[in-house]
Amino acid sequence: MFEKILIANRGEIACRVIKSARKMGIKTVAVYSDADRSALHVQMADEAVHIGPAPANQSYIVIDRIMDAIRQTGAQAVHPGYGFLSENMKFAQALEAEGVAFIGPPSGAIEAMGDKITSKKLAAEAGVSTVPGYMGLIADAEEAVTISREIGYPVMIKASAGGGGKGMRIAWNDDEAREGFQSSKSEAASSFGDDRIFIEKFVTQPRHIEIQVLADRHGNYVYLFERECSIQRRNQKVIEEAPSPFLDDATRKAMGEQAVALARAVDYTSAGTVEFIVDGERNFYFLEMNTRLQVEHPVTELITGVDLVEQMIRIAAGEMLPFAQVDLTIDGWAMESRLYAEDPYRNFLPSIGRLTRYRPPAEGPTPTGGILRNDTGVYEGGEISMYYDPMIAKLCSWGATRAAAIEEMRLALDTFEVEGIGHNLPFCSAVMEHPRFNSGAITTAFIAEEYPEGFQGVTLPEATLKRVAAAAAAMNRVAEIRRTRISGRMDNHERKVGDDWVVSTQGQDFALHIRADKGGATVEFANGGGAMRVESDWVPGQSLARLLVDGEPLVLKVSRITGGYRVRLRGADLKVHVFTPRQAELAALMPEKAPPDTSKLLLCPMPGLMMKLSVEEGQEVFEGQALCTVEAMKMENILRAERRGVVKKINAEIGGPLAVDDVIMEFE
Repeated sequence: MFEKILIANRGEIACRVIKSARKMGIKTVAVYSDADRSALHVQMADEAVHIGPAPANQSYIVIDRIMDAIRQTGAQAVHPGYGFLSENMKFAQALEAEGVAFIGPPSGAIEAMGDKITSKKLAAEAGVSTVPGYMGLIADAEEAVTISREIGYPVMIKASAGGGGKGMRIAWNDDEAREGFQSSKSEAASSFGDDRIFIEKFVTQPRHIEIQVLADRHGNYVYLFERECSIQRRNQKVIEEAPSPFLDDATRKAMGEQAVALARAVDYTSAGTVEFIVDGERNFYFLEMNTRLQVEHPVTELITGVDLVEQMIRIAAGEMLPFAQVDLTIDGWAMESRLYAEDPYRNFLPSIGRLTRYRPPAEGPTPTGGILRNDTGVYEGGEISMYYDPMIAKLCSWGATRAAAIEEMRLALDTFEVEGIGHNLPFCSAVMEHPRFNSGAITTAFIAEEYPEGFQGVTLPEATLKRVAAAAAAMNRVAEIRRTRISGRMDNHERKVGDDWVVSTQGQDFALHIRADKGGATVEFANGGGAMRVESDWVPGQSLARLLVDGEPLVLKVSRITGGYRVRLRGADLKVHVFTPRQAELAALMPEKAPPDTSKLLLCPMPGLMMKLSVEEGQEVFEGQALCTVEAMKMENILRAERRGVVKKINAEIGGPLAVDDVIMEFE
C-alpha cells in the first residue's frame, strides 16, 4: 500500500480524499493556488505545496506544476478528484512516465471514454443504444446550425472534454444554435483547454440516471446500482438520490450489465460512471462515461456501505475487489443536496464573499433513525472565490425509505446555517417540499417546468404557518420575560407579559392566547382554530431554534427584526411580526413602501468580469437582445434587454470587475 499520496485538486473533494487516506493510514499532500492558501484541504493535509496563481489554468490544471509538487514531496500516487486533470490523458501518461501511480483508470481508457465524441462511437460499436447526434468536429457556428437542422431541434451543444455543466447549451432554433456554439466553445477552452464541440438530439422529458462501476486490475467488474440525477439547473445537478424511484429491478439489472460491458470493452479499472438518458417507457440511451469519481458518489456509498475512494486507492495499489456482484445490495435510500454559492432569488447567479456564518448540521446518526453526512471544503470565516466552482458543500441524508430520507434532508436543510453570501439552500428546501418531487415523477425539465419564472421563494401552507405562529408566540414570550427582567420594571415580571397576541406572516394574521407552564406553552388560536403545544429550550440571541410543536420537530433559523423575527424554514424566508391586539390594529393601517424603479437600468446580477459588450451608446435595442456577457465562476452569463429602448450610457469596460447591482447600462 502507498505511504503518501498527492491530491491534485481542491475544495470538498480534496478534503473527502484526505479523510479516506487518513482512515487507511496514508499520508496526504495538498496543492494550492494563491487563492487557496488558507483553504480547508490545505489545513487537513499532512503537507501542502504552492502551485501558482489563482486562475486554474495557471495552477491546478498545469501538469508541470503538479509534477513538481510530486517530486518535492515524494508522493507515490496521485488522486485527481473530479474536474481539473481528472480525465486528462496527458496527465495520466506523465504520472506513468514518472513511475507514480494514478488513482484512476488507465490512460487508454481515459482517451477512449473521457472524450465524449470517441466514447459515443465506441458505445455504438459495442451495441449500446446512443442518442442521435453528430460526433464529428464542427468548424464554426454556421456548420453547427446546419447540423442542428439535420438532427432536428431541440439539440444539445456540448464540449467534448466537458463536465459539470460547463460548455453545454440547449438550442431550440438557429439563433440559439449559433449563440450556444460560440458560448460552449469559449467556456470549453477556458475550463478544459479543449474547445471541440459536438451536437446531439435533446430528448425531451428525460430522466438522468447513471450507473456506478468499479473494476480492479484482475478482471473483476461490478456495478453499484444507480443514482437519479434529474433535478438539474443549467445542465448541472442540484439534487441526487440513490436508488432511482423510477427503475424496476429488470431495468436496473440491464443498465448495470450494459455499463459493465462498456467498461470491459475499454479495459477499464478504478471507479467510473456510465450515464444514461431514460425515457418514460424505461428505454435507456448511453450518454457518456465519466472516467473519474463523480461529485454525487456519497449517495452510492450510503446505500451500499462501500467507500469508493478507498477502493480506488486499493485498486491503484494492485489489490483485488473484496466483493463480487452478488455481495452488493441496496440498503435504504440516500439524498444529496448540493449547496452552491448561487443566489436563487437572482436566477441562481454566482455569489462570492466571506462566510460570516457556516454551521452545518452534525454528521452521523440522527434522533429519527437516519444518517447525515456533509462533504465540504469551506469553514466559517473562509472566503468563496470567483475563480472556482461555486459549490460550498454536499449535504447527504440516509433513511430506511425514500420518504424517510427526504424528511431527514428537510430537517437538515432547516438546520444548516449559512450567512454572508447568496446560496441555494432555500431552493433545495423547496424541492424537498415539492409534491412532484415527493411523488418521484421528475425529469430533467423539473426546474424549468416548476419554476418557469425563476425561484421566487416559497408560500407555506396554512398548517405550517400556524405551527410557525405558535412557535413565534412562545419564543416572543420568552424574549418578553427576558426584557422585563433586564429592565427591572417589576419583581414579579411574568405577570406583566401579555397572554393575547396576533402573529402576522405571509399575509395571514393569527390571533391567539398563550398559556405557559414550566414545560412549555399551550397556544390557543382564536375562533375555534384549535390549540398547539410548544416545547423548546431556545433563548433569545440563538440563531437556531429547535422546537417541538404538538410533538413534531420544527427547526427555525431566526433573527430579530423590528416587531418580530425573520424566520427561515422549508425554503421560505418570512417576516413574522408578533403584535399586541392594539398594535395589530394599527399595523393594518400602515401603507406599504414601494420598491425603487430600476426599469431604465441594467444592473449586474452577480460579481464577475465584463467579457463582452454587444451594444453601444445610442443604439436601439429590443426585448431579448443580448446586451453584454459577464463571466463568473467559470460560466459565461449573457444579460439581455427586458424591453425595447435606447442605450443612453455604458458604465462598464471590457475586462473590468463588476459587483452585484453595479449599473452596467442606462437607458433613455
